[in-house]
Amino acid sequence: MTGRQGPAFSRRSLIGAGLGISALGLAAAGSGQAVAAGTGRGSAPARGRAFLAAAMDAYPDHGGIRLTQSYTDQAGLFSTAFTYDNALAILAHLAARTPGGLSRAMALGDALLYAQSHDPAYDDGRLRQAYNVGPYTFYDGSRQPDGFVRADGSANVGTQFGFTGTAVGDMAWAGIALSALASRTKARRFLAGAVRIGEWIERTGRTDEPLGGYKFGVDGENQKLPFTSTEHNTDLVCLFGRLARLTGDRVWRERRGRAEAFVRRMWEPSGGFFYTGTNDGVTVNKSPVPEDTQTWTHLALGSAGRGSSRSLDWAAAELAVLDHAGRRNSTVPAGQSYEGVTFSSASLVANEDAPIAEGQPRPDRDAVWFEGTAHLALALRDRGDEARARRLIASIEQAQDLLGGGQTVGGKALPERAGVVSASSPLDTGFGFGYYPYRHTGATAWYLMAAARFNPLQA
Repeated sequence: MTGRQGPAFSRRSLIGAGLGISALGLAAAGSGQAVAAGTGRGSAPARGRAFLAAAMDAYPDHGGIRLTQSYTDQAGLFSTAFTYDNALAILAHLAARTPGGLSRAMALGDALLYAQSHDPAYDDGRLRQAYNVGPYTFYDGSRQPDGFVRADGSANVGTQFGFTGTAVGDMAWAGIALSALASRTKARRFLAGAVRIGEWIERTGRTDEPLGGYKFGVDGENQKLPFTSTEHNTDLVCLFGRLARLTGDRVWRERRGRAEAFVRRMWEPSGGFFYTGTNDGVTVNKSPVPEDTQTWTHLALGSAGRGSSRSLDWAAAELAVLDHAGRRNSTVPAGQSYEGVTFSSASLVANEDAPIAEGQPRPDRDAVWFEGTAHLALALRDRGDEARARRLIASIEQAQDLLGGGQTVGGKALPERAGVVSASSPLDTGFGFGYYPYRHTGATAWYLMAAARFNPLQA
């Protein structure tokens, strides 16, 4: 999420059904080692981890340096690996607190460092929105033959979908993941990579506009974008706080304070929620109101966040949905129902008579956004509201069991009942893109962190 209104630079990608794909957003990535389709036995978290492993290991013939594919093949984005999703995968692997999880987290962290130092055009510490991690034939018939590392040694940037820009939020999450690796392993390379990310954000994003904070980032032409996002600045509260602690350099405390001040300016006391941000640095965007600015503020600021506990109640009440086959445009099978939250206030009033985007299905206003539902479950657990959190986690686990069957990654069958779909039915975010019932690295990683009570935004 962001304070943006320009859909071509939305925080996450538009994921479509079938062949009608539009390339919008700034989001996530992935890589791995081969896992055969299993029996579907084991705990729900174990099956979630099996999905992350399969998505990381989907292209074993294309090098050991790899990222995790973000969505199953059926989403139509081929081998796209979003930086945001890969940062989450690192954190989810760390949340497992196993030697295998640590090994995978380190491999993904090293892949992000490789991308940082082998960009085809820049040597300034940036990461791109997404990368390709395996070969495919694009819709126009052109071939993308490489894995994550191209034949010339450069990182394989996701050019065919236009995922070439760099968002402050994506960078912040990569820095959060690398700083977590630095804390766990004491390996200096991970901290050095996180510091490079922080310095890029300071150079590129810092603004002296009236509302302050750090702006969105740059597009694929390296042009600065005018938006400033509450979500992005919340991410920076965590990243800059960690860099202050890990480096001992006080400059990061000042930068953390700047990001936090912006977040606090987005608070709406009469409604008990945080706005999404600003387009121009002067005027606050009043609509739509997204879910993640309510939950991530609590996870990053905790009891110190003015109103952050109230914002959880706002999200749980005002964005609550219940999806089942009787709902208009629902794709949930008969006899099933799912509870949780949707993406934003605009999702609740989406035009159910019109496709989400050209070539896409019509939205279900009651579709559950499972990534956001996991955000909320984790934040409620952090607050001590275990009963409500467990209900949401149970809904996510049922979705992992029953939705997204028969999907593949890299043409290979997944372990059974492994991986959480993005949404229970087609969902219009209200920000120019949608989510669909495809198994997703990001949704699965957030579920795993919620199940493990692992707060990735704690400095």
